Amino acid sequence: MSTLHVDIVAADRKVWEGEATMVTARTVEGDLGILPEHTPVLAVLADEGEVSVHTVDAGRRAINVSGGFLSVDQNRVTVVADTVDAASLSH
Repeated sequence: MSTLHVDIVAADRKVWEGEATMVTARTVEGDLGILPEHTPVLAVLADEGEVSVHTVDAGRRAINVSGGFLSVDQNRVTVVADTVDAASLSH
């Protein structure tokens, strides 16, 4: 089964990195779902929203972000957010 490599980055640091089966995010144009083999896309994140990462080993992780963008290319998802609530990463 194909997976996505996901990087979540705040303006000042890398927050999380790992493998996932699906990523969803709130963009300025609505919710966006990313599965493996998704076509390349660049989307602007909403001012406040959640990025949900369905990890291969630890289940779903919900990460609160504000601003920034999401990029998808060749099963790699990069989220660059203005701010990231790292506390939301804890289990």
